[in-house]
Amino acid sequence: MKRVVDYQWRLSELMARRGLHNSTDLAPLLRERGIDLSPSQVYRVVTQRPERVSLTLVAALCDIFDCGPDDLITVTATDARRTRRTSDGATAPNVVELNELRPLRARITRDD
Repeated sequence: MKRVVDYQWRLSELMARRGLHNSTDLAPLLRERGIDLSPSQVYRVVTQRPERVSLTLVAALCDIFDCGPDDLITVTATDARRTRRTSDGATAPNVVELNELRPLRARITRDD
């Protein structure tokens, strides 16, 4: 069975708990730990959910906020839903066939 894996990036929550409300507050703390990012990169890391992050950055963030990676990233995994089929292999009755939704041709008649 397929699994759907997703995650939440919780950096902004950790920053708020610590009293850091701007990405500019985080940049010097990262620089102290050897992570030199541009202001726009720090802003994106704080405000957006990153697709790729270096483990060095994750380790530095964990050190700054005195937390573990599981506090920074919350992972959820669920089973993917399958399309229901009837015993003869047809799609389930809640699926509407497109040929049933075709419009009817209009007939124009004269009022004589």
